[in-house]
Amino acid sequence: MRILGVDPGLTRCGLGVIDASGGRKVSLVHVSAATSPSTSNTPARIARLADALDAVLDEHQPEAIALERVFAQSNVSTVMGTAQISGVVMLAAARRGLPLALYTPSEVKAAVTGDGRAAKAQVGYMVSKVLGLTEVPKPADAADALAIAIAHAWRGGAAPLGNTASTAAQRRWAEAEKAARKRG
Repeated sequence: MRILGVDPGLTRCGLGVIDASGGRKVSLVHVSAATSPSTSNTPARIARLADALDAVLDEHQPEAIALERVFAQSNVSTVMGTAQISGVVMLAAARRGLPLALYTPSEVKAAVTGDGRAAKAQVGYMVSKVLGLTEVPKPADAADALAIAIAHAWRGGAAPLGNTASTAAQRRWAEAEKAARKRG
């Protein structure tokens, strides 16, 4: 199965495509970080990133999209940009009839490193090892996009958004994260 992982952001949007087969085997197809200049107006920035997304979708023809779930942050402008680009990705998936799954950062970290609180460097290192790369993809958004795709491949594949099993799993993860935050 070919999976596009997306680490959404208005300044940098990580795009990682992998091929996944049985036995947790994954291979790199494409990795990049689409950018938009902060000096441009927001609609122009969104359009630029949407064009980059469409180009990857057209060229690599993924069968599913895995997207990092917008997570609450104290920086409102960052979360707004992330949410805006997430909407673009969701729209692209819907228009192309592609299944879409959402993953929290801790779900991705847990899938790739075994630790839901892993540092970015650990995630990048594991992505490079899992994919047999000689170095960690740069920037971190690119490595994160690949981690999201790998997490999707290893956590059950292309369960569409709203799928009962996917929703139940997401609820269990949210409950586990909440309990972990309470513990410290």
